[in-house]
Amino acid sequence: VVLLASALATVASTHRSRKLFIALENGQAEQKRIDVEWGQLQLEQSTWAKHALVEGIAIKELGMRPPDAARTQFVTPAATAPRGATVATGAAAGAAGGAAAGEALSAAGIAGAKR
Repeated sequence: VVLLASALATVASTHRSRKLFIALENGQAEQKRIDVEWGQLQLEQSTWAKHALVEGIAIKELGMRPPDAARTQFVTPAATAPRGATVATGAAAGAAGGAAAGEALSAAGIAGAKR
């Protein structure tokens, strides 16, 4: 009786081990598939983030154009501007040292995006 119970326990344990090993292999295969997909998505993101591609789509598909210098306003963030300071616009901003290129806003560029 003990021998029969031991044999059945061994069979059940072996079966459970095989099921767990198959689940482990399936999980590892899924991990590899997800890693490959992640790499493809990173490559796609870097492709879409290229400046020339974004600029080309903005010009061709959205009808946007670079802003005129006369219509460009430079804005200083309120957190860094001293109290009572005025914001220079247009050519005055360029003469006064201006702001970073990323802070330039253009009414022409914004209007082009709304078309």
